[in-house]
Amino acid sequence: MILKPSELTPATSALMARLVAETLPADLCTVIEGDKAVAERLLALPFDHIFFTGSPGVGKIVMAAAAQHLTSVTLELGGKSPVIVGEGADLERAADWITFGKFLNAGQVCIAPDHLFVHASVKDQFLTLLRARIAKAYGSGPTSPHLGRIVSEAHAARLAEVLADAVAKGAEPILNAGAMGRAMGPVLVEAITPEMRLDQEEIFGPILPILPYDDLGQVIDRINARDKPLALYVFDRDQARIDRILEETTSGGVGINLTLVQFSHANLPLAGSTPRASGRGMG
Repeated sequence: MILKPSELTPATSALMARLVAETLPADLCTVIEGDKAVAERLLALPFDHIFFTGSPGVGKIVMAAAAQHLTSVTLELGGKSPVIVGEGADLERAADWITFGKFLNAGQVCIAPDHLFVHASVKDQFLTLLRARIAKAYGSGPTSPHLGRIVSEAHAARLAEVLADAVAKGAEPILNAGAMGRAMGPVLVEAITPEMRLDQEEIFGPILPILPYDDLGQVIDRINARDKPLALYVFDRDQARIDRILEETTSGGVGINLTLVQFSHANLPLAGSTPRASGRGMG
């Protein structure tokens, strides 16, 4: 097995290379460090199987390269994972778990909530609780010692551009904790429209679009009109509504009244984008 970690985290990659070299013989497992050019050279080799985790765009490149040797592929891709806060949700619990799931590691988690659908009847109450929970966790904004950093200057610039694009097209930030270099505080944004990059691209950062709804069917239709998400989160206490969402959508995993835990549970598989599967992560 050959492991190729991300060049964006060179200290972690170097540590991984050292630990693997100290633990396993090189002909069994080795770590190759390097940039995009190194990854492209590796993809040209006739592997028996390729497992890739990352963005859908790079996943397409990996699959195309694997096809040259008819190599089988497993893709564990990120994407726009939605979270739904229903009219019967425990709003304090939802605010706690969404703050944790969205802003952990500055939003740079493949299964982090990407955008939030909240029922119009509970929207104002929920947003009050959510802002209070964010303030408790990251009260000092970008200078908070509890706030992660964006992995690179390029990614920090991309997030700033995506947010600026949304504001220029009519989005309304209702919370913006500010940014200092690669430190970006939590951002909540309303009035999202389809032409905004914020609505089209995987965010992978601490920006959370808020999308109020009245009709659950429209939310389900919107989820199904997009690529199948790696994760889907539902906050509600009405079992019929929860079951409807589970039955009418497909995703890599589902968390009921929590976030991220399906990834950390040692006895549960994490379904990627290939193959696609549905089911509850935990709940």
